[in-house]
Amino acid sequence: MAACLIGAAVLLTACGSGGGGQAAGGGASGEQKITLTLNLFGNMGFKELYAKYEAAHPNIKIVERTSAYNDHHRNLAAHLATGRGAGDVEGVDTGFIARFRQTPQHFTDLNKQGAAALKDRWLPWKWEASLARTGEQIGYGTDVGGLALCYRRDLLEKAGLPTGRDEVSKLWPDWAAYFETGKKYTADKPEGTAFFDGAAQIFNAMIGQAPVGFYDTADNVVVGGNPEVRKAYDQVVAAVAAGESAKLVGSTPEWNTGFAKSQFATIACPAWMLAKIQDQAKEFAGKWDIAAIPGGGGNWGGSYLTVPAQGKHVKEAVELIAWLTAPEQQIEVFKTHGILPSTVATYDKPEVTSLTHPFFNDAPIGKIFTTAARNLRPQYQGPRAGDIQTALRDGINRVEQGKQTPEESWQQILRDVDRIKQ
Repeated sequence: MAACLIGAAVLLTACGSGGGGQAAGGGASGEQKITLTLNLFGNMGFKELYAKYEAAHPNIKIVERTSAYNDHHRNLAAHLATGRGAGDVEGVDTGFIARFRQTPQHFTDLNKQGAAALKDRWLPWKWEASLARTGEQIGYGTDVGGLALCYRRDLLEKAGLPTGRDEVSKLWPDWAAYFETGKKYTADKPEGTAFFDGAAQIFNAMIGQAPVGFYDTADNVVVGGNPEVRKAYDQVVAAVAAGESAKLVGSTPEWNTGFAKSQFATIACPAWMLAKIQDQAKEFAGKWDIAAIPGGGGNWGGSYLTVPAQGKHVKEAVELIAWLTAPEQQIEVFKTHGILPSTVATYDKPEVTSLTHPFFNDAPIGKIFTTAARNLRPQYQGPRAGDIQTALRDGINRVEQGKQTPEESWQQILRDVDRIKQ
């Protein structure tokens, strides 16, 4: 089991009642100080909330530990397999939740901790995605990754392209038009820039729009037989050949530097990407904007908070994640970081629907992303979806790096996927 979990958990390259949740009643009892450790990946938008929770629960101290995406999920798998080392709370990305829900014994069953009273908070498919087939609920949903397309207004202007978000959206009603626009950008691009950040990131957005991705609902891997996968692959590697890619790999130091050095003009933009752009491109506030995603709709990413069964403070950890994922807290995270709530009630709140973001040229992020969430058609994620996504990412990267031809790399992808599903 340890070898299986550790080896398979490697991925790429987009989280009580009322505002108090179950924790409103008081948290830990007595005078004992309890430290709750949250192991997360990237910026999930919670840091500003901890002081508020600690003020209402003086016996609780919250420590957030953040690691790189790949490292986080690899470490979590190892800690679960060995029965030691996990945090009191562990974040899990949507690409891994299907894997971990297959071993619900490693997690606290939230259904036994009052989850039934909270179920209607979330979009139905969000709740079901973390539900084990044997009925255990292993996680509370944080965000969803409704898709848009973020772009640098100044770079498009220098390449002779429109800059207004409505006009930009009209440039790419579908992905074929997006890549054609990329050719126009490339023909007159500002020096040192490319049209998009990396082909694997664009591929993720494209495949996130497909009705069927890497699995069918019977948990059969369908990568080789799904024409949507091959079509998206062919389109992105053709764009690489046309010089449209900055050839950056998502969530790497080089990718972070790409934001700061203006190395690309557009990026596929699930709601959680807004926080990453703000973190890495601080000096370009107001120059970023948000347009419609080619093809319309789709989902990329979204996360969950889980409570490993091995924890020493399970009760307090469950209370904390119920509070962090309550609608009121999800609204605060959206207002501060642009990370889209997964709680249904938030989509009709004026403070959400009317929200604009000054960093993104006052883009109406409330309207953009709540519309995306309502129109989102969830794609089924099988147990090894994260590992398969890694295989596609690596294959696309091999093409970008000139190590293999597109066909050579595709054949290796199929072999790698065959090994993963065994």
